[in-house]
Amino acid sequence: MNLKLIKGMRLVAATHNPGKAREIEALLDGNYRIVTAGSLNLPEPDETESTFVGNAMLKARHAAEASGEVALADDSGLSVAALDGAPGIFSARWAGPGKDFALAMKKVEARLEEIGASGSLGDRRAWFTSALAVAWPDGPCVVVEGRIDGDLVFPPRGDRGFGYDPIFRPEGSDLTFGEMDPVEKDALSHRARAFARLKAALID
Repeated sequence: MNLKLIKGMRLVAATHNPGKAREIEALLDGNYRIVTAGSLNLPEPDETESTFVGNAMLKARHAAEASGEVALADDSGLSVAALDGAPGIFSARWAGPGKDFALAMKKVEARLEEIGASGSLGDRRAWFTSALAVAWPDGPCVVVEGRIDGDLVFPPRGDRGFGYDPIFRPEGSDLTFGEMDPVEKDALSHRARAFARLKAALID
């Protein structure tokens, strides 16, 4: 089996999040026809693994088997040092069934306030992790991981990006991901770092 992603081929992005799908398409330089699991009416599997890598593999395999096509899944999330790495793999679940990330960001701030870490002198260190998995139907699964460190800012700033982007400021920047131009974010994000590794492994 040729474990390469051929330019122009169709890839199933194992997501129901259109923002994530657009970012995936951009990070693959527009060289692939991306369709989402949501647009194919594929159900979202229960994320039962305990790591980003495990959940990315689970989602990619599920989408590949359900669609009969090569599938790419991203499992990513925000980890906060003072919260012992939470929300971590539960990042999406903190947003509730309505995927309300304004609520999720308030929950992060409230948890930090509870432990006295929300002030300017509190421990605001945080990092984003992205695990990417590519699965072939009835075949292998290739997985890579990327990470970016930074700190949290409150109140949220910016309306770009998605998820927790408005409260995350990467190291070396004065802007949150929510304030950054998408091209600037895509040059340095956790997902960009994971995609660089994926391209090295699977794209000539």
